[in-house]
Amino acid sequence: MIYFKTKEEIELLRKSSMLVAKTHAEVAKYIQPGVTTEEMDKVAEEFINDNGGKPGFKGYNGFPATLCISINDEVVHGIPGSTILKDGDIVSVDCGVLMNGFYGDSAFTYSVGAVSEEAEKLMQVTKESLYKGIEMAIEGNRLGDIGYAIQSHTENNGFSVVRDLVGHGVGRNLHEKPEVPNYGKRGSGIKLKEGMVIAIEPMINAGGYHVSTMNDNWTIKTKDGSLSAHFEHTIAVKKEKADILSSFEYVDEVLKKNEELLVI
Repeated sequence: MIYFKTKEEIELLRKSSMLVAKTHAEVAKYIQPGVTTEEMDKVAEEFINDNGGKPGFKGYNGFPATLCISINDEVVHGIPGSTILKDGDIVSVDCGVLMNGFYGDSAFTYSVGAVSEEAEKLMQVTKESLYKGIEMAIEGNRLGDIGYAIQSHTENNGFSVVRDLVGHGVGRNLHEKPEVPNYGKRGSGIKLKEGMVIAIEPMINAGGYHVSTMNDNWTIKTKDGSLSAHFEHTIAVKKEKADILSSFEYVDEVLKKNEELLVI
């Protein structure tokens, strides 16, 4: 069953999503060689708690941490721990918040120091594919239109779309109906209607799309060891243009400042 949200509920979802956006910016300040993923996780947990929210992932189906942190060939659901970030890594950070009874959910992939050209292109194309999917999230279109937009842009650039993992509805529960695949045929799937709130989250691999789950039963990696990137926004379906409830604005500001400091 799909739960349609009122305007008031969408504003509450926006508040949760904006706290996620600001948490990303806080974590981005610490992303550099020598930092452990556990340290990043502690920063996020403290920031969320200090700003009136609760970590949305911690305890969800037994997940032990605030953030999912996935490095290089890890696609999603990496558990923070003693792993140390190295120059040249790419790091996908997925964050969820529960506030005022509603969830926010957003992911961003970061570069650590200087990364390869392939990694740069993968991150750029993944981010672009997210926005191409969002452009299709308007009333009257279908879920397949979102997936087709993401898949075609990805594959035209020589990368592949993970099939085993999908986006989802967001509301009073972190994962609601409908599932939102990042691949598909135009004109297929359920019709989009105003009041639907979904997380669109392309997970894109530099190599093949096959993935496997590690021994911790959480971390999902590319089967061929290729790099993977992940970007996600929570959006509300509208008539003319999707309403993006989360934001990359805060994290972009931090990353710009970090670049300026490196230049100096």
